[in-house]
Formats: sequence, C-alpha cells, structure tokens
Amino acid sequence: MQHEAAIIAGAGPIGLACAISAKRRGIDPLVIDAGALANSIVRYPINMTFFTTPERLEIGNHPLVCAGAKATREEALKYYRGVARVAGIRVKTYTKLVGAREVETRLGRETISWDKLVLATGYFDHVNKLGVPGEDLPHVRHYFDEPHLSYGLDVVVIGGKNSAVEAALQLFRAGARTTIIYRGTTWPKSVKYWLRPDLENRIKAGEIQARLGSQVVEITPRDVLVRGALGNEERIPADRVYPLIGFHPDFELFKRMGIAFDPATGRPVINQETLETSVPGVHVAGSVTAGTKISEIFIENGRFDGEKIFGSATERQRAQSLYQGITRETGE
Repeated sequence: MQHEAAIIAGAGPIGLACAISAKRRGIDPLVIDAGALANSIVRYPINMTFFTTPERLEIGNHPLVCAGAKATREEALKYYRGVARVAGIRVKTYTKLVGAREVETRLGRETISWDKLVLATGYFDHVNKLGVPGEDLPHVRHYFDEPHLSYGLDVVVIGGKNSAVEAALQLFRAGARTTIIYRGTTWPKSVKYWLRPDLENRIKAGEIQARLGSQVVEITPRDVLVRGALGNEERIPADRVYPLIGFHPDFELFKRMGIAFDPATGRPVINQETLETSVPGVHVAGSVTAGTKISEIFIENGRFDGEKIFGSATERQRAQSLYQGITRETGE
C-alpha cells in the first residue's frame, strides 16, 4: 500500500497553494486531481479574462505576468503549470479520491494511506441541476464553452448571475439569437457593474430577449418550455441550451468519509484555526469550507488556507488576517 505524509485532493490554485505551504515546512505532499491540473480553470470559456487582478491570483509568492491588466484563462493555466514545475510539486492527474483511503484511476481503484489529507476539491465538477425533463439532452450544456459554436442558432441561457449574463452577451455578439431566462424579477446585485448596463441595453434594444420571473418547465430537442410568474407558458426555440445556475461541493464524498456537515448549508464542521474536520487528520481548503455559499471563498482568499493547515499558530493567525483583509476589500 502506498503511504504519503500528506495527500492534497484537488490540483487547482488552492490545492497547489496548500502543497507549497507543506513543502516549505519539509513535507512533500502528493497532489491528486480527478481531472487535469487546474481543472476548474480548464472548464472556463476559451479566452476568458479573470475579473480580479494578477497579484490576487498568485500563490507561493510566484509572480503572475500577463500581457494585459488582467490574466486570461490561457495565461492562468500557463502560470499554474509553471508554479507546479518550479515548486517541484508532485501532481497525479486523472486520479479521483473516492473514499477515505481509496483513489480511482483509469486503471482501476487503488488503496492509499496518509498522515494528513486535505480536501481542496472545489465545486466545479458538480453542477446544479434544474431537475426538469430534457436536461440531459445532447444540446444542453451546463458549462459555457465558446460563443462561436452558436453562430446563427437559437440559444437559451438559463440563469441570472455573472456567468449567465456574460454568456448571453458573448452569444449575442457571436451572432446567436439569444434568450436569457431568470427566475428572479430583477438581476442580482452581484452582477458585475460593467455587465448589467450592457445586458439591459441589449434587452432594451431587442437584441437579446429576456424572460424574468420565469421558470423552465421542460427542454425538448426543439425548444424550451417556460412558465411565467402568472402561470402563462411559452415555448422558446432552442438549438442550444445553457443552464448556468451554479455549482456545489461533493457532499457525497463528505458522507463517504464520515465528515460531519450542516445539511442545510453544506458547511463541514471544522476547527476554524486549522480547518480540520470532524475526522481526525482530514482538513478542508478553499470553497468546500463554505458549503453551498461558494461565492464566499475564491482564489484570492482561499490561497492562504495552506498556511492554516500546515503552519504554526503564528502563521495561522497571519493567514487569517490576510484572508479577512482580502474578504473586506472584495465586499464578500
């Protein structure tokens, strides 16, 4: 049986940051991921630009250099590959943690033991579902890919937050006949300040169709059945459908490992100073610490979690101060 001093499940920015924290204290962790390195960023739309500035994405004091004011998806992927290489982090991709001491690879399941386990698995692999007929049809995609693919087509975007709004705008500009459906009667306050007026102006001009206060009832190969607030129903033509309604952590993994968590919020029961869960030796890092409130934790503040897990009391206190400072500045 393979034994490791520390295993970090999740090779995204937070998992890599945790690995750097461990290595700087003489621990050589094995980082595993069910997908590729930085798999959550791999799933981002091609040519996407981050909302935040480069220094907020940096881990381990390795500078992120980009051509513009903010990093693109491709620049971020290159950066995290470089950090993993320069820091000498052992990464085993396409290796999924399926239980407390079991991983699954393309060759089958393997047993592994550890002294410390860190779950930095994020949420991007687990999409929120509408729960309606037709949601699993081939033309329905819960991840936005590339607007060019929808040129000349009828496209329906479901959701009202930043991802859905930005997708609708990109689809319109790529030549798609775009409709956005949102169950709320007004756009959320969290929509970025430069996206909201753009969307509202496109709707006002009739360039994007919007159905606020509406619920999707059914998806067919030809259209989307929508029910309005007054109970009226409408079928909207749809060659492609994007339900972009968010994500959630892997709660089933919590259950299999015996990690206690609040069933209402999804938050694991943890020691706030060390991020250790109810299972001794098992820690959480990044967005999984927040349960369903995934917008509370992101790269900018989650990158300090490794210091809490592997650092001394003084280092943990400093990490908490940095976390609180970033959180206040971003308004989260």
